Amino acid sequence: MAEADDIQPIVCDNGTGMVKAGFAGDDAPRAVFPSVVGRPRHHGVMVGMNQKDAYVGDEAQSKRGIADRMSKEITALAPSSMKIKVVAPPERKYSVWIGGSILASLSTFQQMWISKAEYDEAGPGIVHRKCF
Repeated sequence: MAEADDIQPIVCDNGTGMVKAGFAGDDAPRAVFPSVVGRPRHHGVMVGMNQKDAYVGDEAQSKRGIADRMSKEITALAPSSMKIKVVAPPERKYSVWIGGSILASLSTFQQMWISKAEYDEAGPGIVHRKCF
């Protein structure tokens, strides 16, 4: 594999609302996508995307009443003929771990496992070689 193939481009936004681009590991930013650098980032990928709040992980669990709030907000946005039901079982706080456990137990996923020794030897690039 050529040295250039090992360089992974990244695009990040540090909260300024402007697109920044460069390569992982560079000391100074380098424009990878010059046509988008310095332009305002796109706020909505899908219709209505900017009309929602995203809660992930522990943050989602800390939002009390989120199911009722989601139900009310979705009902207000949906056609009146559409029935809205938000399911929020109490055991949902374990859903990520249960899903990860199921994924890890699949035989098709086992070939993607990376041992500490493999990671130490190959570095972060091993994830792209084994998983994509």
